[in-house]
Amino acid sequence: MYSVFFLLLFPALMAVLLLLVKNDKLRGVIVISGAIVIMAASVYVALEFLKDGTTYFNFESEMLDWFMLAVELILCAAVIYLGMKYKKYLASILSLVQAVFLVWFEITYAHEINVLNNLYIDQFSIIMILIIGVIGSLICIYSLGYMRDFQEHHVSEKDRRPWFFFLMFIFLSAMFGIVTSNNLMWFFFFWEVTTLCSFALIGFTKTEEAVKNSFKQIILNLVGGIALILAIIVLGTQYDVMEFDVLLRMDSNAMYVMLAVGLFSIAGITKAALMPFHSWLLGAMVAPTPTSALLHSSTMVKAGVFLILKLSPMYGNNVVGYMVMCIGGLTFLLASMAAISQSNAKRVLAYSTIANLGLIAACGAVGTYEALWAGMMILIFHAVTKSMLFLCVGTAEHHIGSRDIEDMDGLFSRMPKLSALMIIGISGMFLAPFGMLISKWAAMISFVNSENLVLITCICFGSAVTIFYWGKWLGKMVAVVANSKDVEESVHKEEWVVLGLLATLVIAICFSFPFISSEILSPYLLSVFGQPVNPIFATFGIAYVCVLLGMLALLVVVPIPFFNKTKKKVRNNYMCGVNNGDNQSYSGSMGMSVNVSMRNWYMEDWFGEDRINKIGLVLTTAIIIVAFVLILGGVTS
Repeated sequence: MYSVFFLLLFPALMAVLLLLVKNDKLRGVIVISGAIVIMAASVYVALEFLKDGTTYFNFESEMLDWFMLAVELILCAAVIYLGMKYKKYLASILSLVQAVFLVWFEITYAHEINVLNNLYIDQFSIIMILIIGVIGSLICIYSLGYMRDFQEHHVSEKDRRPWFFFLMFIFLSAMFGIVTSNNLMWFFFFWEVTTLCSFALIGFTKTEEAVKNSFKQIILNLVGGIALILAIIVLGTQYDVMEFDVLLRMDSNAMYVMLAVGLFSIAGITKAALMPFHSWLLGAMVAPTPTSALLHSSTMVKAGVFLILKLSPMYGNNVVGYMVMCIGGLTFLLASMAAISQSNAKRVLAYSTIANLGLIAACGAVGTYEALWAGMMILIFHAVTKSMLFLCVGTAEHHIGSRDIEDMDGLFSRMPKLSALMIIGISGMFLAPFGMLISKWAAMISFVNSENLVLITCICFGSAVTIFYWGKWLGKMVAVVANSKDVEESVHKEEWVVLGLLATLVIAICFSFPFISSEILSPYLLSVFGQPVNPIFATFGIAYVCVLLGMLALLVVVPIPFFNKTKKKVRNNYMCGVNNGDNQSYSGSMGMSVNVSMRNWYMEDWFGEDRINKIGLVLTTAIIIVAFVLILGGVTS
């Protein structure tokens, strides 16, 4: 129990310390040492509880409950004040509504309900703890160099890095709380802390665009927060239940239980930035790149799909299950299409993130052990790979002056090491034998077995279009352009260390996914569904898995003999005219000099984000309205 409490408290203490420290060198020492401790503690907790199954901790403290309520009310008051200050009155109104529900329930019901176990840990929690502790800590280390460059570009402004690192470490603490809280009121507390951290980090630069997008995030997530507290109120007032494990043993077809699960699902959908609530994640890209990697790729949005995957036994062939399936499937398909029309690298990553979160949610909503296995594997691969890609884009932007894919011509010549890392990340998202493709294939099989035509259509076409945006980006980077200046010398050591470790993790997880499946996922699936089968071998067979691992080994081993041992020869490119010698221009007809331009096709007329987003908004909003009309109709009848 003490090791779990350490994970909750230590990052918070580090956050307070970093808020007070102003010296840059001392900050670096504290961040690196603190991150190493958090990573080590995460691994220790994983090893300590991996074989124990689900372990509950009976920790009761009425004073702690009142402390959480006080903090929640302070946070609500802060949002109300900021909403009034910036004339974002809807944020103030929603925060006030949430506070009223919270205080009413705490005073009238919550303290009368007996909670046996406030905390727990199981195999799924262990997966999330490792993602938060290892990837989150690495991102914090990466932030040291990135934020140093950031401050140099904003030298005329006040140095607000202490506030930045305070928010990053508080966020880690709250995420650990989300994945280990069995008490639903504790879960709600940590859930709202992550929402407020995201709000503050998106608005970190205080520009007009940053403030606007931060309030978009808080408004949409407050909708989810209100849905979450209403779900807890329904369970508390109707069944005297305020524990996750008790909820998962209840009959999901009971009307009030279905209503509560539906409200929980809305909370998960908003936090995971699925349609129709996805616009806040796109707006969050104005934040510093470590924010995108930590909050909006590897962890915060994962809290939303964590909740949906946790509720997987409550889904299936019921109204809420079909609602989440359809929203997840449509989000995967439409967000993948919207990514085709984007040239901004961070925006491509954002739409890809939204798409994959939709696929994870759809897997959870199917309600079978095969689909849940696929969703959890996608979650793992996506967290590592996408966080690395976000950080790579941040480093590239600082050194080539742009995050636009069209400005990445010959990036392999200008930043060869970084390009190699980005190629690993992009390949990991859509090529065999990397784990993401294997997991998607497993998801497709589970959708076929569910006989859900909507999901089958969405995953087939959604997976097909991913090659458009990943292929365009990959082609831009691998092209070798002569006379390109290498600009990698000024990349900070912290950035190289973190990016190298994340790339190693991508490869390591691909090699170890049979172990992850058999030793972590299968025991969890057995406890949830009572199915002792290991889905990876049941789905693919041992021979197929061995072939995939062999292919991956070849990809790693074959390039080694050629590393730094080849004599590079650059030949002039054929340009349909006389090459001027610089590979960047040629003499065309009538002796005119023509500059070479290699541009991708973005098909905006077909896949423009305005058109796609409108379609997604209408369809997913209609699905939610119809689902809740049916649920409420059953409750009132």
